[in-house]
Amino acid sequence: MSGKFVRASKYRHVFGQAAKKELCYENLKITKNAWDSNIISSNGKYLSVNWDASGGGAFAVIPLSEVGKAPDQVPLFRGHKGPVLDTVFNPFDSQQVVSCSDDGKILLWQIPDDYSFHRYVDANDNIKDITEPLKVLSGHTRKVGHVEFHPCAANVLASCSMDYTVKIWNLDSGKDEITLQHKDLVTSFAFNYNGSLMATTSRDKKLRIWDVRLGKVLSEGNGHTGAKPSRVAWLGNTDRIVTTGFSRLSDRQVGLWDVNDIEKGPIDGFLVIDSSSGVLIPYFDEATSILYLAGKGDGNIRYFEYNEDYFHELSQYASTDAQRGFVAAPKHSVNVKENEITRAFKTVNDLSIEPISFIVPRRSELFQQDIYPDCPSGKPALTASEWFAGKDVNGPLLMSMDALYEGTTPSIRESEPVTKVSEAREEAEKKKAEEKKAEAKQTEEKKASKEVKEPVKESSPVTKNVDEVLKSDSKVNNLLDKVNGQSDDEDAVSEDEKDGDWEEVAKPSKETTPKQIKSEESKKVEPKVEAKKEEPKAEPKVEAKKEETKVEPKVESKKEEPKIELSKPKELAKTPEPAKPESPVKAGAGAPTLKATVEKLANIVIQLESQVQKLTDAGLEKDERLASLEKKIDELLRK
Repeated sequence: MSGKFVRASKYRHVFGQAAKKELCYENLKITKNAWDSNIISSNGKYLSVNWDASGGGAFAVIPLSEVGKAPDQVPLFRGHKGPVLDTVFNPFDSQQVVSCSDDGKILLWQIPDDYSFHRYVDANDNIKDITEPLKVLSGHTRKVGHVEFHPCAANVLASCSMDYTVKIWNLDSGKDEITLQHKDLVTSFAFNYNGSLMATTSRDKKLRIWDVRLGKVLSEGNGHTGAKPSRVAWLGNTDRIVTTGFSRLSDRQVGLWDVNDIEKGPIDGFLVIDSSSGVLIPYFDEATSILYLAGKGDGNIRYFEYNEDYFHELSQYASTDAQRGFVAAPKHSVNVKENEITRAFKTVNDLSIEPISFIVPRRSELFQQDIYPDCPSGKPALTASEWFAGKDVNGPLLMSMDALYEGTTPSIRESEPVTKVSEAREEAEKKKAEEKKAEAKQTEEKKASKEVKEPVKESSPVTKNVDEVLKSDSKVNNLLDKVNGQSDDEDAVSEDEKDGDWEEVAKPSKETTPKQIKSEESKKVEPKVEAKKEEPKAEPKVEAKKEETKVEPKVESKKEEPKIELSKPKELAKTPEPAKPESPVKAGAGAPTLKATVEKLANIVIQLESQVQKLTDAGLEKDERLASLEKKIDELLRK
């Protein structure tokens, strides 16, 4: 089994698939102007292309259904006096498109309903150009490089120019209502999800976050340090932005920023992509949290999944055909039945446009709800006058994509509030810290309860070993000495009883054979005292070498009265076969002293019984103390 960790993601196997040649748009004359723009634009119904035209600026509009080779002469949108630098479609009116030019003008165009790229002719069957714009917006003093529509409010347009300004236009009135003044050329800008904020990058290598209607910079900091242009894109409905640019050594970089603190720098530093010279065009799909990076001058399109302030590299679409222009169509134009999550277009050799489908490989024939959340619809959430008056919404009105699969009318709902990644992370970290604190508290409580139990065992006086009690008791030692013949107890034995009496009992003479006593096989005297189970057993063995008489007091678990078993006199009086003495005791000449022997043994047993009774009482006292201690411990644990 491999030890490599594989991150779980439903987009891990997304792949890019180029359209077949017959489905591409060929025989085009794409502009060769070096201005840094996307060159092409799409709204899911049309493609707009900056055209290489003489006699002023022009651009072409191509219906997506008109694939294949274009005729040599095509209808163009003409009206600018200089090259067209950028175009953008109105997200709330698919028949409107805006263009900006080197001449400093911004033109709003209406696409005719009967427009055809392959055949749009007049009454004389001549190719007919569109030369009359709906509106001309004048206000910039130098060339206008980029234009972008507001994501929520209808007829609100933003533009940036070489006059160091970003202007916000009201298309209803044709006036520039707001101007954001910069210190150098603005190379890129982007609205946030609900259009209340704007991020801009500038040639002065600064990154700024603006409150658009107040015209105030909320956060500012150093961006990419390279001399080439940088780009910016907002990461969906969050407070994060992504930038692409260059380092001083001309490495292509990607930066992730917290819009609340740009001065702090990119989160975890810049991500170095490679050392190519072309600008990286970023496109972020908020529905799937995938960031696409298309490099100018190379054919690769890299894509990353954004999650928890980190870009996880998924894969890349590799191609030998270099692109200068790149655009992604709106989400509602994808083919949901083929599990297409993004439809993009790239220019190829300034002669054709190639569609690319990014697909999640699945075999199910059902609608894939998890990869198709609700997407922005074609309906505005605000009017221009409402937005300029200060009204805000959470974001664009969203439409359900399962309606596209079923072919029914989609339902419309409002967007969710903005996700503040910093606060969400702080709450997650706080929750995690609280869990750790609770876990540590439980560990301390367990440790404390364990420490309470351990001293009880150590300090309790009743837990002494019974063997130590027996060994330390002088009376027990004296009794053992007496039985072993090492010492005599004057209190237990009378003065007139001599060793000779023991000898006569151990080895009687032949004259007394009929009354011979088998002292060597005398019965064992076993006083039994049964105590509680917790009391350890003490079995001091008493061996009488002279008579081979063994005394074994036993302490057992049950609480009973001590039992004393003595051999009966009748048994001692029996005359079995003569026994062979095993102990080296000499026979005496006196009469046998059986009575004295029995009395001596009885006295020893009585003294042992008293010692056993003391041990039994100690065991009972120990039980009572243990019970009281256990009760106290239970009360402490309950508190």
